[in-house]
Amino acid sequence: MKKFSFISLTAFLLLILAACTDDSNVDEEAASDDSAATQDGGMTIAIPSDIVSLDLHGSNDDPSEQIRDTIYEPLVTHDEDLSIIPALAEEYEQVDETTWTFKLREGVTFHDGSEFNADVVKANIERIQDPARASARASLLDMVSEVNIIDDYNIELVTEYPYAPLLNNLSHGAGKMIIKDLIDADYENALEQAESDLTLDEYYELRTAGGEEHDAAVEDISQFVGEMVETGPVGTNYFKFESRSPGEETVVSRNDEYWDTPALLQDITSKVVTEPGTRIAELESGSSDAILSTLTSNTDRIEETDGMTLMRSDAVNVDYIGFNTSKEPFDDPKIRQAISHAFDSETVLDGVYNGSGIPANGPLAPSLLGHSEELEGLDYDMARAEELLAEAGAEDLTINLMVNDDNPERLDVALWLQESLNEIGVTLNVEQVEWGAYLDATGNAEHDMFILGWGNTTGDPDETIASLYHTDNAGNNGNRAFYSNPELDQIIDDARQETDEAARESLYIDAQEIIIEEAPSIFIRHGEYLNAHNDNVHDFKANGFNMLDFSGTYIEEE
Repeated sequence: MKKFSFISLTAFLLLILAACTDDSNVDEEAASDDSAATQDGGMTIAIPSDIVSLDLHGSNDDPSEQIRDTIYEPLVTHDEDLSIIPALAEEYEQVDETTWTFKLREGVTFHDGSEFNADVVKANIERIQDPARASARASLLDMVSEVNIIDDYNIELVTEYPYAPLLNNLSHGAGKMIIKDLIDADYENALEQAESDLTLDEYYELRTAGGEEHDAAVEDISQFVGEMVETGPVGTNYFKFESRSPGEETVVSRNDEYWDTPALLQDITSKVVTEPGTRIAELESGSSDAILSTLTSNTDRIEETDGMTLMRSDAVNVDYIGFNTSKEPFDDPKIRQAISHAFDSETVLDGVYNGSGIPANGPLAPSLLGHSEELEGLDYDMARAEELLAEAGAEDLTINLMVNDDNPERLDVALWLQESLNEIGVTLNVEQVEWGAYLDATGNAEHDMFILGWGNTTGDPDETIASLYHTDNAGNNGNRAFYSNPELDQIIDDARQETDEAARESLYIDAQEIIIEEAPSIFIRHGEYLNAHNDNVHDFKANGFNMLDFSGTYIEEE
């Protein structure tokens, strides 16, 4: 039996403050002066893409999660070293291979003043698992077979099988907590919109029982579930939702009743500025206090400008080109391998990304279990690319590659590949698509090829490997290559149930060898997150998941 107890998050944050860099005394002194630390206008951040959803159980994109992360909290989270620490659960215990108990933090209230308790945890897990919600994140908690309330502040989770990454998955956005009253109201709204005869209690009973009647109810209400959460999300974190103007900005304001230490900033405005150069201009003019996702080509401009600071975070991610393996010609692995051999990752890393990041031979970033320097990718070899195309009988091949229109670096990668493929007689058309429409199209298999990045936000290899390549996750859940391989599925299933770390590592290496050989993806790099802020912004942090920490952030008055 394993039991884990931790110091409070408050104490943890104090330890982090005590270990600040050489200018920490200046920062702490300024922070102690409320007039300097809290600005009436708060903080404005220029972001590259609008959010897709404010619902934790909705979309799986980074822009949405970065804002949701300020509103909601999970049972457990990560420290700066990406190790699991407590959040809304102050203790946990693994009772046996499939049973976990969690002692919930008492005295935590939601933004509307209602209480956080075991009922809330049960409601959230059952909602993300409900087919009516059709959550793109359901796979992260679909192994939980029972949610048993012990008392108001103790809850038991039982998994269908031994599942090693459970705590990591609970730290993900999928494991954060929405107020139960809003969940109930959202279902009631869906039932009303669908003109269903079912009451909320009747629907919940059907959900537990399953069967044809439940399936029919799901079909009726699924298009409406989530509507109320989008317009008024309520969580427990140090900021609360204030307003949103789609396509323009989202505003969160300080939660003065936060259970831990309240934030210093009064509010944060996340302003959509899609053009990278314009984001930097926002920083230079002071229109924005910080910007997210600057291009590698702009790092010198920021570093050489007085009054601006570039934030570099090694990303637990992989940038990749994906093939739609469910349709011709990419149902043929030889054609996928051929195009992979026509891609020179080192040249692209230097020419497009200006040397930022490291080459990726497989999907797992260096900080993840299973990453191995000994893995050999499909190297750049134009002669071999031509041979494989000939073996596949491919002549006058014309294919389309889709990229999101707010990412110039992805467009440059696409244009580089277009030129390379032209040398071996393959025509590549590049299509730029708005971010939301891009996710919809690639999630619905409306593409030939695409370029994306996958940011692992649990710290466990299962989230990358299973999300991107398991048959069950085809589409919006992450497997936009629509790749299916029963042998790989079995290895992934075995790895997530394996509790011995060395055995798990071996399984993930085996999985990557299959993925490299089958080539549903071309791996570009493990990158960096490049954000920036003006020098009067203090204690603004980003971790390896590119989640933003505003807990101690303040703006010093000039």
